[in-house]
Amino acid sequence: MSGRHAAIAGLGLTEVGKVYGRTAADFADEAVRLAVTDAGLHLRDVDGLLINAGKSPGLDLGLAKRLGLRDLTLLSQVQSFGASAGIMVAQAAAAVLSGAATTVVCVFADAPLRENARSGDAYLSSSLTATGFRSAETAGGFTSVNHRYAVAAARYMAHYGVTNDHLGAVAVGQRQWAAHNPAAQFRGPLTLEDHHRSRWVVEPLHLFDCCLVSNGGAAVVVTTAERAAALPRPPVHVWGWGQAHPGYVMERGSDFGLVTGAAASGAAAMKMAGITPSDVDVREIYDCYTYTVLVTLEDYGFCAKGEAGELAASGALAPGGALPTNTGGGQLSGFYLWGMTPLVEAVQQVRGEAGEGRQVPRHDIALVSGNGGVLDHHATLVLGAGHAS
Repeated sequence: MSGRHAAIAGLGLTEVGKVYGRTAADFADEAVRLAVTDAGLHLRDVDGLLINAGKSPGLDLGLAKRLGLRDLTLLSQVQSFGASAGIMVAQAAAAVLSGAATTVVCVFADAPLRENARSGDAYLSSSLTATGFRSAETAGGFTSVNHRYAVAAARYMAHYGVTNDHLGAVAVGQRQWAAHNPAAQFRGPLTLEDHHRSRWVVEPLHLFDCCLVSNGGAAVVVTTAERAAALPRPPVHVWGWGQAHPGYVMERGSDFGLVTGAAASGAAAMKMAGITPSDVDVREIYDCYTYTVLVTLEDYGFCAKGEAGELAASGALAPGGALPTNTGGGQLSGFYLWGMTPLVEAVQQVRGEAGEGRQVPRHDIALVSGNGGVLDHHATLVLGAGHAS
């Protein structure tokens, strides 16, 4: 990617997990302040704010007033679910490069967890209150997003011969990474047998095939690379981005479950960055389910279609492997802040600040994926430690 480009100059992450008594707006407020401070800036320096609200209410454009921000030239809410973080960074990068803004903060926050309530309740409610044709799905047993991803995973597994051992290998490898992440919710050992013994959520998905539910917030500060170079934190250069919304339908003959928007968005991001999959040092893949890690790696070109399961089983994705992937534990064992989970880890890795046991030796180029809906939306970022060649 030639010419001027943008960079992430600040990162903010609140306490995450079972953190009660705080609203999504509380977490967003803290995350923005942490990111701005991390960048060596002040709130008065911010002239752009992009907000991605999760499931819980109360986080909206009013965050700008709560933070005391004035004279903004960019203020918007972005909602492509898990793809939103990548889309926000791309929009922020475009804004600072065009001169529409100088310093844009991108923030996500959510507080769906409640004390003495099941963690999945927040994600169950939207299906139970469906109307129209969606209510027929609910009546047929499709009461959560887990059911829809189970259909996608089952189709993928049947088509390519992927097994539960392959899915379990993803979960086990990411738990090994999470053991070295102080922010991770699950850090204890996990074996393949533990994975297989965990309860079914919806076949073929076991409990450990499914992501966590977390309260918390995260934010990044985006500015020009030139300006970021003068700030105290190591700049993380935004080399490329892409998004895709393929519109797959759950019916015979479609590509649903077999191909994702990673194929198109990844190709666009890597073309902009001037790289190929072989150039990527670390992969931070949206892992709402173990299945999505496998299909996304294939769609990005890290292996051929149908080969990611064996790749995971070989240990290539885990600590010490040739293709380090989801190095903070991801959403399966780390924490679930939608598309901010892989972005936070990528920034820490490119900066070289992930810490002992987790920092990968080669970390100059990171690829970040975001997936929203049921494979409906996809965003890809390519981040680099220096200027692209």
